[in-house]
Amino acid sequence: MTGPSAVRNDRHPSPISKSTKDDWIAAAVDILILEGIDQVKIQVISKRLGVSRSSFYWFFKDIGELQDELLSYWLRRNTGPVIERAMRPAKNLTEAVCNVFECWINPSLFDSSLDTVVRFWARKDPNVRSIVEQADRQRIEALTHMFSRYGMKDGEAFIRARVLYFTQVGYFALEVRESLETRTKHLRNYLLAHMGSEPDESALEAYIRRIEGLKGRPA
Repeated sequence: MTGPSAVRNDRHPSPISKSTKDDWIAAAVDILILEGIDQVKIQVISKRLGVSRSSFYWFFKDIGELQDELLSYWLRRNTGPVIERAMRPAKNLTEAVCNVFECWINPSLFDSSLDTVVRFWARKDPNVRSIVEQADRQRIEALTHMFSRYGMKDGEAFIRARVLYFTQVGYFALEVRESLETRTKHLRNYLLAHMGSEPDESALEAYIRRIEGLKGRPA
């Protein structure tokens, strides 16, 4: 199936509707999270947007191109912040790990629902699985470098990075529901388990103050 002969425009509404490319991607993300990849269909999205199906082809060649956009969005949304936080300069390892921890509790930094549903998608599609595995490697590599910067040998840094990362991915997969206040009570022991040493008090207190405004949300 081919789209309109006009050159596609990513930033402006199509001439046959008021939708934009970002509108289609945002709607597709919502449907992916709520209903899974099988419902990410042109007809379903156009109905949600209240536009004609034909307007889809103003922005995308086919549904595969939209799926590629979804994966790119996921990588920017979830992998980018983890890597940035892992590589962010910090005074000590406690501060560095807390920088990463903030991704797990702040939904503006990491969308756990999106991460989970993309992993379900990967079970059905080998190409998606390859992208997910690459993203996992990139996240773990960044965490490994984080631990290495604070004096850990390569082998230990790698394993601690995996333990920290796999623990959190499992936390989301199990859909553990507890308040941020509850998790904060366990924070010192989480840090001890992941670092192998007592946390720095000033960094710990600074982190708790920083996330104070997030309390009451599910972690």
